[in-house]
Amino acid sequence: MTTLTAPFGTWPSPITAAVVAAGATPLSSLAIAGHDIFWLAGRASEAGRNTLLRLHGERIGELTPSPLNVRTRVHEYGGGAYAVAGDTVFFSHFADNRLYRQAGDGAAEPFTHPGTARFADFVVDATRQRLVAVRELHPAEGHGQPENTLCAVGFDGSETVLTRSHDFYSSPRLSPDGRQLAWLTWDHPRMPWQGTQLWLADVQPDGALSAPTLIAGGDDESICQPEWAPNGRLVFVSDRSGWWNLYRVDGTDITPLCPLAAEFGMPHWTFGNSMYGFLRGGDIVCTYIDKGVSRLARLAVDTGTLTPIANPYDEIRELKVGDGFAVLLGGGPTIAAELARIDLSNGEVEVLARSIEQLLEVGYLSVPESVSYPSANGRTAYAFFYPPTNRDVQAPAGEKPPVIVIGHGGPTSMAASTLKLATQYWTSRGFGVLDVNYGGSTGFGRAYRDALKGQWGIVDVEDCIAGAQHLVQTGRADGERLIIRGGSAGGLTTLCALTFHDVFKVGASYYGVSDLQGLDDDSHKFESHYNEYLIAPQPQAREIYRQRSPINHTDLLSRPMIFFQGLDDKVVPPQQSESMVKALQGRGIPVAYVPLEGEGHGFRKAENIVRTLEAELYFYRRIFGLHEGSDSAVTIHNLQD
Repeated sequence: MTTLTAPFGTWPSPITAAVVAAGATPLSSLAIAGHDIFWLAGRASEAGRNTLLRLHGERIGELTPSPLNVRTRVHEYGGGAYAVAGDTVFFSHFADNRLYRQAGDGAAEPFTHPGTARFADFVVDATRQRLVAVRELHPAEGHGQPENTLCAVGFDGSETVLTRSHDFYSSPRLSPDGRQLAWLTWDHPRMPWQGTQLWLADVQPDGALSAPTLIAGGDDESICQPEWAPNGRLVFVSDRSGWWNLYRVDGTDITPLCPLAAEFGMPHWTFGNSMYGFLRGGDIVCTYIDKGVSRLARLAVDTGTLTPIANPYDEIRELKVGDGFAVLLGGGPTIAAELARIDLSNGEVEVLARSIEQLLEVGYLSVPESVSYPSANGRTAYAFFYPPTNRDVQAPAGEKPPVIVIGHGGPTSMAASTLKLATQYWTSRGFGVLDVNYGGSTGFGRAYRDALKGQWGIVDVEDCIAGAQHLVQTGRADGERLIIRGGSAGGLTTLCALTFHDVFKVGASYYGVSDLQGLDDDSHKFESHYNEYLIAPQPQAREIYRQRSPINHTDLLSRPMIFFQGLDDKVVPPQQSESMVKALQGRGIPVAYVPLEGEGHGFRKAENIVRTLEAELYFYRRIFGLHEGSDSAVTIHNLQD
């Protein structure tokens, strides 16, 4: 077979934008009822609709056909959109925010009333014929912040507030005997990964709660995923040691179950996250993150012994435990995200669903290398480097590749090594990709996460720049063709890197933050005080906002940029991108803007995924004078042929 010689960035690839859009089915939100397994699957071809699937016996069936969309917008990010009890499912329908009940193979019927309430994170209280849920009640006129409470929602549609007075609630968990309820709260200005509180109350005969008791947590302790063990003891995850570890409530004592420099929890951006569960005898099956890589293990609660469970995954996003088996969402460098069932008696792994049904040939897949490198002020930063890979093509001798440096969103998210078609789209065309876990990322302990405290727009940028320079110094990147791209918080990283530094030559912002004050002014309730942690409290933050917001320093920005923006985005409103575009147009800097109707914070529609990828590739090729292998229609203002 003849190998084509072509410059990096121009390679022909079978991984088209259409393959990326059609091939990746988002999988999320696992549940188990008996031996039945439930999960949500995204339908990019149906405007990003989420549908609920069930494995019953050997048959997978869709429970919520179109137009039903199992999704909630509590906190805007959602999650925890359904619950299962026996053969009945309860779920939130995105179109009207009402709760629906569906028994067996019957039709779904709404049982809450139309209004401005949104619901999430349900637990079924079958004895009292109700759900316990987080309710977010929005003002009818659409102005002002919503009220978040813990609410009982009767199967007859009645709504009874169980507890209020905190800004946020999550994770209601009913004890096995139904007599106690545990839950989490937090208040402005904290985010849940900064400080939360774990509460416990008796459930009275009429369903009301007795006076709640504070069990653990505070301003500087983050607690997540409280769960009841089969013996009625309460277990939770806390970062009181500097790492999210497992603890048990023993009367008035809190007992650590497995002290380890690893993360058994993750930031609460969405509801319903699960990283551990119980076997019938009380032992715990858990996943934890060790230096950015997921592990799976069985924890003997009585002895604290942690026994590894063999599996093929480097990233485990979610875990549920059944009777003798576990189900998880996992992935690895050559494994796209997939749903798997593991038989805990023999370790057999059965794949139930794949996010990419069409398996790609290994010759087109770039396998990442985990790298660490020195960054500013003596820090060590972490990343995954994906070299250009395409079995059909080689670059001219001596040529170094262009490299795309990615700053993830959150900014507390974590770059993982799971196979992503969107990454392989670039590497198979001759681009290197550096996916950075800058200071502030999850997976490396609280101290690493807190490196971003007051330093957003600085530490993240420094670590991305240091990563790019590390690749140039080690001969793996062309220093004149360094690209930075990012979405949301990663968009701020991108804009700051291009505005205040001269390492990168071009950038792409996906719904990125350009105006920190504007972000405060327009932000939704969940994140409305986040900048007090990331930047500083007011009033001292105002001057720092001015200094760090790229929109105030467009005179320093001289690099070409392309912007992608959902016009329905409530997290980072469109004017953030539009202001930057107008400023660059006014200065004659090559700039492109791709606004997308019907998209919010993150793009779900297949046609828009195709459009954005093709436009971004076209833009880079135009800027670097590479062969234009894309027919993308995108206007590049002020760019001369």
